[in-house]
Formats: sequence, C-alpha cells, structure tokens
Amino acid sequence: MIKTFAIAAVAALTLSGTNAYAAGAAGEIHDVDFSFEGPFGKFDQNQLQRGLQVYTEVCASCHGLQYVPLRTLGDEGGPHLPADQVRAYAEQNFEVFDAELDDTRPAKPSDNFPANTGAGAPDLSMMAKARAGFHGPYGTGMAQLFKGMGGPEYIVAILDGYTGEEKEEAGTYFYENTAFPGGWISMAPPLSDEQVEYADGHDNSVHHMAEDVSAFLMWAAEPKMMARKQAGLTGVIILTIMSVLLYLTNKRLWARVKGKKSA
Repeated sequence: MIKTFAIAAVAALTLSGTNAYAAGAAGEIHDVDFSFEGPFGKFDQNQLQRGLQVYTEVCASCHGLQYVPLRTLGDEGGPHLPADQVRAYAEQNFEVFDAELDDTRPAKPSDNFPANTGAGAPDLSMMAKARAGFHGPYGTGMAQLFKGMGGPEYIVAILDGYTGEEKEEAGTYFYENTAFPGGWISMAPPLSDEQVEYADGHDNSVHHMAEDVSAFLMWAAEPKMMARKQAGLTGVIILTIMSVLLYLTNKRLWARVKGKKSA
C-alpha cells in the first residue's frame, strides 16, 4: 500500500490530461465539528499529537512539511511536546543536508521538516488553507461564511472517501473516491483501520485518523491561529470601549449647544 495522502494536488500533478476533473463534478464534503473553529475555538493538543503521529508514520514517506519548523512542535497552542521530545523526534525521524558538513545529519529542532520531492507528491505545509471544501450556493460563498473555507474537511473527505473500487487506464490505477472531483483519484488509499496505534487509546478508525491528521495540517498551515483570534478579540473589546467613550464624550460636549437651541 502506498503510504501517501490522496489529495487533489497529487492528482493534479499526476493526472494532467486525464478526465480526473471531468464535467467539474463536485465531491461530497461534509462539515466536521473541529475544536479550532469559531471565534473562541482552539486546537485540541491531544488531537494534534495524534495527527502528528499519523503524519509521521503514514504521510511523511511521500509528503514534506518544508515550511514548518520542527521547534514549533513544542509551542503552546500546538502539539506542545516537551523540549526533549521535540529534540528526540527530530533526530529519530528526519535527516537534513548540512552545507557545512557537505553531508546529511540528524535533524535538530532548529531545522524545518524536510521537503520530500522524491515521490512527486505535494508539500503539505499549506494544504489545509490551499483547499476549499465549501462553495456556493451558486458561487455566493454563503457556505464558507457559515462553515469556513473547509480545507480540513476537504482533507478528511478525501482520506475517508474511498469506496474500494479501482480501475486501470493506460497502465495507471485509479481508485474511486466520493470526495474527489470526477470520482476517481490516482493515489491508493493511504489509511486503513487500526493502522496507527495511538498511545492514548483513542479510536483509530480511518475516519478518526483522517480528522486527527487534518487538524494537525490545519495547525501546520496556521500555527498562530490562537494568537490571531486572541488579538482580534482584544481589538474588538478595545474598539467597543472606545466607541462607548467617544459617544459619551460627544454627548457631553454637545449638550450645551443642544440645550441653547431648545431654549
């Protein structure tokens, strides 16, 4: 089984000139109640750690995260691994090329996740923001207003959308996927039930693993989401207070003038 994410960008690279996007068929994307959604939502630390495990054991063999620093795995609001675990994770799982040594060495927390160009698969650093799972109705964007862009939902749907049917065309195997435009994708199903053994005993069915790794990829694409939400909420509170003060000040300044006019 090819351990890789079956996402649209892969097929866009490998199916150029084929009927993968035939008739512009829309895939089946369902809303997922992620913890980080909404103005007060935040990432679930345990889910991010499980998603990191799925990425490491299943996805990293074909997909890189070259724009994500390894040190951020220890950041609060993210997976929040202890410093020694971040260091051990980097050393045990990745090698990077060191120009000073003119050779590869075990990765350090100061390095980024390495790129993975050998498999021809796209980098996943920004994939959760590069995909939109919700559109319409009729191009109005109303679904996005209420549900968000739907990038993580798109990834969940792709990973959990395989029907088990496959076909061969021109020497290439295609797999039926209810979420992929056109209904067929060139990447084999990357996940299977109980493929990853979670340390916390969480349900490791395909659907739950898909949700976990999608949440992790959302964090990878926007690790400062919580700080942005906090800054936005703080800004709204300050503007509200200022608006009230300006209104009261304006009312007090014009009180005499309005009083004279009344007289």
